[in-house]
Amino acid sequence: MSESSSSPGVRRVVGVETEYGISAPGQPTANPVLLSGQIVTAYARQVYGDRRMRWDYDVETPLRDARGFDMTRADADPSQLTDDDPTLANVVLTNGGRLYVDHAHPEYSTPEVTNPRDAVLWDRAGMVIMDRAARLASATPGGTKIQLYKNNTDNKGASYGTHENYLMSRRTPFNSIVRALTPFFVSRQIFTGAGRLGMGQDGRTLGFQLSQRADFFEAEVGLETTLKRPIINTRDEPHADPERFRRLHVIVGDATMCDVTTFLKVGTTSLVLAMLEDGWLDDVDLTLRDSVRAMHYVSHDITLTTTVELRDGRRLSALDLQEAWLELATKYVENRCDPRDVATIEVVHRWTSVLSKLRTDPALCKREVDWVAKFELMRAYQERDGLPWDDPRLSLIDLQWADIRPERGLALTLERRGSLERLTTPDEVGAAITSPPEDTRAWFRGECLRRYAESVAAASWDSVIFDIAGRPALQRVPTLEPERGTKAHVGHLLDTHETAADLLDALEASR
Repeated sequence: MSESSSSPGVRRVVGVETEYGISAPGQPTANPVLLSGQIVTAYARQVYGDRRMRWDYDVETPLRDARGFDMTRADADPSQLTDDDPTLANVVLTNGGRLYVDHAHPEYSTPEVTNPRDAVLWDRAGMVIMDRAARLASATPGGTKIQLYKNNTDNKGASYGTHENYLMSRRTPFNSIVRALTPFFVSRQIFTGAGRLGMGQDGRTLGFQLSQRADFFEAEVGLETTLKRPIINTRDEPHADPERFRRLHVIVGDATMCDVTTFLKVGTTSLVLAMLEDGWLDDVDLTLRDSVRAMHYVSHDITLTTTVELRDGRRLSALDLQEAWLELATKYVENRCDPRDVATIEVVHRWTSVLSKLRTDPALCKREVDWVAKFELMRAYQERDGLPWDDPRLSLIDLQWADIRPERGLALTLERRGSLERLTTPDEVGAAITSPPEDTRAWFRGECLRRYAESVAAASWDSVIFDIAGRPALQRVPTLEPERGTKAHVGHLLDTHETAADLLDALEASR
């Protein structure tokens, strides 16, 4: 059982971080780093005015490897040194999340949440935040018109990530994580893929594939995230008590526009992790003969019939593999989970329904799964206008699908018309833009920023640093327990202390 869970199931501290595609129409030589900085700065100015607040990098360890060693800074690619560039724009949000510049892209990280539906909600809030930030930056006097896309490749050889983060028990051996999750990640593309027009890293080969990210993976296990990308990333940076927790940093996922796709991506992975931690998978071996090649094969087959070879000689399709995982999960939930655990039951129900539809006819998932919805839209245009796969109008559809402007984005337009299922309401998303989840430490972080912004010098996932007038030193409040600092835990404390100085005095007195 996960130490971060009250019961086995999908409840787990998770977060999603997304680098957004960025462009300046009519200015192909515009510097994306500068454009990204303008976006973050414009939004930060709206939230906090002229007050500057830094991200606290002091406790970050991006080169620590889960296999038991630290990579040296001399051996690391510069893109891995995410803890030493204070010049890049960075802002901590009142919803507990983070907006910053990463690898020449604006990136939004959700606050920590505890269930798949909340992951969807705060991810959607990030999309609205990004849209507002781009509009603010574009409207700045002398500013450049900037457009953002929730996608993962420019189809010219570059890829940018959507990463999932799952808190899990340190007791789970890392080799068990690799053995279980590699075939799961390879096969889950059939319902988590965002869809992509073009094959290969540069997208030059004609055709439609399931995933935007698959072609960019070149290793099974490794620490890198931008070069020689591995299916299983080994970064060991828990942002929590390292004796008890590890943070599984998942880089194989696509940026998805459909609520159901995002829900299943987070929900099914959380459930597989629960089974892994609970010993349910000890005797399960679905190891692939060549995981990297299988990753590409699965993505390139929209019929879902291509088989990949397992180490034991069997050949199974990705759909076969997912049905095997679902069977294990169904039995696990029946035997180990509380029948009142609505969140876990919903994940299993959705997983069952989507796999059944994919087995019958993938088109049945066009309201729920990104790649199916995008493909069906392209096919409708092809049939109506007789378009070949290399027609520029189809490439434009591929890009506009991920446009986050409500009035221009194709996915958002279909959703507004009821053609894509939505799991969140506009009012819920509106609240999540400024308010943090109430059941994780993100509540304390976000509320401190909302109530005491003038006294917060810096913040990170596991601390808030205060600068109180008249006190000789900065004061760090550690938040190493992700499920403490909740509204239930400290809400009364914040409500009864109007100033940050009073709050710190009360925290010190309670120790």
